[in-house]
Amino acid sequence: MTESYFYTLTDDCMKKLHKDEILLWSISGEESDFIRFNKSKIRQPGSILQCIASLHLIINQKHTKEYFPLTGNREEDLSRITGTLEGMRKVVPLVPDDPYLLYSTTIVSGSTIGENKLPTREEIVSAILHAGTFGELIGIYAGGRMFRGFANSLGQKNWYENYSFNFNWSYYHTKDKAVKSQYAGFDWDDDVFIRNAELAGEQVAALSTPAHTIKPGKYRVYFAPAAIEEFISLACWGGFGLKSRETKQTPFLKMIEGNETLSPLLTIQENTKEGVAPNFQEDGYIKPPTVSLIAQGKLQDFLISPRSAKEYAMETNGANNSESPESVDMAGGSLKEAEILSRIDNGIYINNVWYLNYSDRQAARITGMTRFATFWVENGKIKAPLNVMRFDETLLRMFGENLIDLTRQRSHIIDPSTYEERSTSSMRLPGALVKDFNFTL
Repeated sequence: MTESYFYTLTDDCMKKLHKDEILLWSISGEESDFIRFNKSKIRQPGSILQCIASLHLIINQKHTKEYFPLTGNREEDLSRITGTLEGMRKVVPLVPDDPYLLYSTTIVSGSTIGENKLPTREEIVSAILHAGTFGELIGIYAGGRMFRGFANSLGQKNWYENYSFNFNWSYYHTKDKAVKSQYAGFDWDDDVFIRNAELAGEQVAALSTPAHTIKPGKYRVYFAPAAIEEFISLACWGGFGLKSRETKQTPFLKMIEGNETLSPLLTIQENTKEGVAPNFQEDGYIKPPTVSLIAQGKLQDFLISPRSAKEYAMETNGANNSESPESVDMAGGSLKEAEILSRIDNGIYINNVWYLNYSDRQAARITGMTRFATFWVENGKIKAPLNVMRFDETLLRMFGENLIDLTRQRSHIIDPSTYEERSTSSMRLPGALVKDFNFTL
């Protein structure tokens, strides 16, 4: 699927409309390679080319939406579009008026096409197989071209495509012991990947030491970017949307209604211009390049979907229906990677966490568990792997008064989800050094 083909189909599609109809239509597709590895060998290579179309038919305040695949054959695709439209025309009169229906009537067309900086599949496979010499490697690579298109009957046309990759892998040790890693971005660099693999390999070796158990209590903890991603993902679940603020479901309620603030070290924005997601959404609104969510510990702007904008009489900033960030960018700090262990001194190094959930959403209280490679550190050196621990904390303390520093270096983490299609959600995150983090058992 190309930009020109999408525009050709758009012109064909709009000729099928009746005078009283508004049509929004979009496509979501990819041309991706998928390679599964197990025991440091290729187990399942494959590739896929797919494109899913969405038709959104609107008549006054009534509307309906349908999804279906495209083939790349103009005659076949136009037939599918025509047949789908005929079916939707029968449905629209049967649905009630939607009081919160809102779509863009301002025509802002544009095209963004990223440069393909990915090496060949053979070169990527060679690097991954080399990394397999550092440990028993298990993982999946997904990479290639992703594209999105939007058009409406008012005359707007938008196109977006980029080339990205995401390699999620683990070095397995024994039983529940493993080191999980990720390398993702737009420009594959063998040297960067191998350095990450070597670090993970060193941590696998450390797993051979008998596991250490600590008593419940508060400890100084370093969270690697992959662990921070879990906390920020939880914060994004209702944390930055207008709807959750108005319904008081946001975990930052104490910051909105009280005097709570986070650490001045913490700055987070929705950075669409440097993310993987397109700069337009399915209702035709163009997203701003950046939206400031937290600036030096203080809440700033909220993400506002078109429906929330209509409901609460505000201007939308092109947020998705869940009003969750798609291109999170968290500023780094002053902590150098070489200083992490010495700054921990006596405490815990955590690569990954899991089972995170709110125990009290309005108070930003969370609970979860450590996972995979978590280490006990003594006198600035890794002493032993740590047995699984459960923690109970609040995001307000963790990223507020207890936040000591953030790493200078940040990791680009792309959502590895491939259900139906590769995800375009991403985060660029530092690691974080936190004091008095509360472990309960």
